[in-house]
Amino acid sequence: MGTLLALGLPLTGLALEPVAFGVTVAIAAALAAIVYGHRIVKGDLADPKLVFSLGTIGQLLLLCTIIGPLTYVAGKLNWPLQDQALLAIDRALGLDPEPIARYVNEHPWLANCLTRAYGLIKFPLLGIPVVLALTARYVRLQLFMLAMSLALAVTITISAVVPAIGTYYGLHLSAAHFPEINTEVYAGQLRDILALRDGSLQELRLFFLSGIVSFPSFHAASGVLYMWALWPVRGLGGIAAVLNLAMIAATPVIGAHYIIDVAAGVGLAAASIWAAKFYLGRSRALHGSAAPAASSGLTGLVQEN
Repeated sequence: MGTLLALGLPLTGLALEPVAFGVTVAIAAALAAIVYGHRIVKGDLADPKLVFSLGTIGQLLLLCTIIGPLTYVAGKLNWPLQDQALLAIDRALGLDPEPIARYVNEHPWLANCLTRAYGLIKFPLLGIPVVLALTARYVRLQLFMLAMSLALAVTITISAVVPAIGTYYGLHLSAAHFPEINTEVYAGQLRDILALRDGSLQELRLFFLSGIVSFPSFHAASGVLYMWALWPVRGLGGIAAVLNLAMIAATPVIGAHYIIDVAAGVGLAAASIWAAKFYLGRSRALHGSAAPAASSGLTGLVQEN
């Protein structure tokens, strides 16, 4: 994905503001250096909690740093917007987004709850590596990282050929039509997608990028991935499930996603988890016979967990 970003920026005429990008990449590199330095010094006595928590946080930080600008490179392909097609699918399913938004707008307390729930996507990215490492679920953490990477890669690929702005755009309604709903996320999508398509947006500032992917919804995919990752953790799995279900429920209204976006995101997450498990099974089948009969230290922990 980093290679695609490096090639895609000059091909699309986009420029990446270097300071923020460089700082975040440097932090990811520093975490990687700490992990590998610790493993070199300690060898098989390396602390797996440190290795897997800091290592995965560094991987996730690097992944998000690359993915944000890469969504804009994909959007710059300027394929025809598919809002009307996605809206038609929702209506065919009997799930018109306008009555849903109107109901939420008529209940301000619900709109406020959904706004808070929608913002929960950030916190598990740091919490999951720490929680799974501290509870010695190292393989599950690696599966989560692989599934997350696969889901993001597929999301960007699909979004390039099925671009859309969001439900309010598809309904030809302004954000002011629903004053009780926080439409800041949608406003950012609308601003950046239109500016990207007309060529007025050329410099990408990492910390100011909006989520411009509609189909499939990565908020919905993230919710499923987070629930799956934390489900085995006693006392936390149930809480994570409730919070992430709330985040998924907020996606159509606060994120202006079509219902089919959400369904596709859920399906993508499930497929990514299956693919990660399939890869693990194939890897064990191919290399399991070469593993030592008895292992100790970090290597043994990884094999057994």
